[in-house]
Amino acid sequence: MTNNNARTARSRGAAIEQLAAQWLQQHGLTLVASNHHVKGGELDLVMYDQDILVFVEVKHRATTHYGHPLETVTVQKRQRLIRSARLYIARHAISSPCRFDILAITGMLPALEFQWEKAAFDAY
Repeated sequence: MTNNNARTARSRGAAIEQLAAQWLQQHGLTLVASNHHVKGGELDLVMYDQDILVFVEVKHRATTHYGHPLETVTVQKRQRLIRSARLYIARHAISSPCRFDILAITGMLPALEFQWEKAAFDAY
């Protein structure tokens, strides 16, 4: 991928994450952080659902021709997310309950479809 393609993909990803945060806020969550980098990983969205800290992985695909975005959150990706969340929790001395959600987005603007999987997986 060239630098321009990488920049375009990053900016498109950032725009989708921003739309995801807005959509989740309309559904009652409160944004704490977005695109938060920790050693060895990244947390797309960190939000609160009342008193529960929620780590949201945002996945987008223009079409489901090659599979649904939910299918892209592999076991390895889940392990990286759990490790990143543990670092975030430790760094911020958080003691509230936590969960991992996935927000799968399909389509292109303005016709996006959102599928929100609450508690999509557990930290084991």
